[in-house]
Amino acid sequence: MNLEELKPKVTNILAQEQLSVEHRLEEICNVLRDNISYYNWVGFYFKNGDKNELKLSSYAGEPTDHTIIPFGKGICGQVAESNNNFVVPDVNAQDNYIACSITVK
Repeated sequence: MNLEELKPKVTNILAQEQLSVEHRLEEICNVLRDNISYYNWVGFYFKNGDKNELKLSSYAGEPTDHTIIPFGKGICGQVAESNNNFVVPDVNAQDNYIACSITVK
């Protein structure tokens, strides 16, 4: 399934206001993981209150030890610190990559 076909599914999940935000985010993670062949772990990290760190919220995939990521550490922490998008075609080429699972590439 391509990304354009997934947009209505994600939009439908977001519109289900009777569900908690966390539940809707988890459903989106499941849809992405289950429908994009090269995704086996999908999660949402959000800023952890006033701290300069990210905290794992909803996710789909194997449990991870990386529930807190300091700003500047790893690719996600780098993006949080810079507030700029960072597209990574091959995480193995990044010296600061933090894998949430050993199977995540």
